Amino acid sequence: MASYIWPVALVVLSNTLYQICAKSIPETVNPIASLTITYLTAAAASVVLYCVLNRDVNLVQQWRQINWASIVLGLVLVGLEAGFIYAYKAGWQVSTAATVQSAFLAILLLAVGVALYHEAITWNKIVGVAVCLIGLAILNK
Repeated sequence: MASYIWPVALVVLSNTLYQICAKSIPETVNPIASLTITYLTAAAASVVLYCVLNRDVNLVQQWRQINWASIVLGLVLVGLEAGFIYAYKAGWQVSTAATVQSAFLAILLLAVGVALYHEAITWNKIVGVAVCLIGLAILNK
């Protein structure tokens, strides 16, 4: 059970800190300049974590096995993070920006799950989409 819960808890904690940090980028700093420091820090942290957690596996050998997804993920992360930083600079509130994007994301990922991964559309998922749409309508008032 713990192996099922801790990854989601890590995502929630990390996403909370992520939103706080994205909102805290100084107004005078270019978001892309800020992301260069963000990614240098992330790269260094990733190498250190890999070395600490995987002492018996060569990192270069692992890099040789990587496919297109890791490269595209890097590009997507820049878009995701730049999008949030620009949204906050444009005046979005932390609670609203994150909620709106999460609602749209939930709806889009339902379609992606069906189209790419042949996931079933269930009544629970349909109700979930309805709740997302109702939530967006309430936020928009």
